[in-house]
Amino acid sequence: MVNDSVRRRYALHMSGKDKARDNRLGLISAVLALLAITVWSYWPTMAGLFNRWQENDDYSAGQLVPLIAAYLVWRERKALRQCLLVPCWWGGIALFILAETARIYGFLSVRPSLGRYAMVLTAAGLVLMVAGWQAFRRVSWILLFLSLMVPLPGIIRNMVSLPLQRMATTGSVFLLEVFGARVTQQGNLVILNENTRLAIAEACSGLRLLTAFIIVAAFFAYMVKRSCGKKAILVLSSIPVGVICNIVRIFVTAMLMLYVSTELGEKFFHDFAGLVMMPTAVLLMFGELWLMDRLVVPEPGPQQKQAVVRAKSAQPSSAKPS
Repeated sequence: MVNDSVRRRYALHMSGKDKARDNRLGLISAVLALLAITVWSYWPTMAGLFNRWQENDDYSAGQLVPLIAAYLVWRERKALRQCLLVPCWWGGIALFILAETARIYGFLSVRPSLGRYAMVLTAAGLVLMVAGWQAFRRVSWILLFLSLMVPLPGIIRNMVSLPLQRMATTGSVFLLEVFGARVTQQGNLVILNENTRLAIAEACSGLRLLTAFIIVAAFFAYMVKRSCGKKAILVLSSIPVGVICNIVRIFVTAMLMLYVSTELGEKFFHDFAGLVMMPTAVLLMFGELWLMDRLVVPEPGPQQKQAVVRAKSAQPSSAKPS
């Protein structure tokens, strides 16, 4: 009798393992099938996005975003294993409908950016449909980070590029005048010593540096252990950091053209400036975090509050006069 009961328990245990294995295999098969359909459906969009990265230097940093996102998911693998997998079909389908609506509208209105953002929405819908809300909240920042791989729409790019170009020209002229250089500004043209011309073209507006700095700042904000407010400040501050770095780049180029040679200045501007500015931006972000940690006093956590209460209760009460 004892042996029969042991055999039954063992058989039930093995059947439970087989069911769990079958469910896992079924889930993996469904995920792979959904991924294959999504890749097939968005293949022209992905090919166009890759060509855009290669053709336009302003958005060349976007090709690093999927690789960084894959690394961040791998980094969260232990936390994702602990998430309770409860597929949310209605949420995933809602995101799919929203993504396809944006995709169709972008196709009809010849706005490829909408189709690229729809691809990110579809990825979010896949996560929600397969894994549920707990895993979705865990990777929500990574999904938002994926949107940085999409180049800015033409309207927004035109709205941003021209002001950046003017700020780069005016800021570099101001620095040159502070350091005693003879400089004249004519629109986006800087004339040094009345004979050396430095044209701040639209390609020199700093949009490429700005997009790269935003990507680096978003990755940096994800990696550091700080409050959401500090992370948001860090990401938003990448915009003025990008503008300042571009002004410094133009200023150093002008100084090299003035006091060394025009050829060296142009070579620095086109070949070495980007490599120099990125470490500078990272150092500025470290300095910004250090400054925020010194200026912002963190609120005491629950354990610290309990320790303060226990310390007060342990103090002897003063004797009251009768």
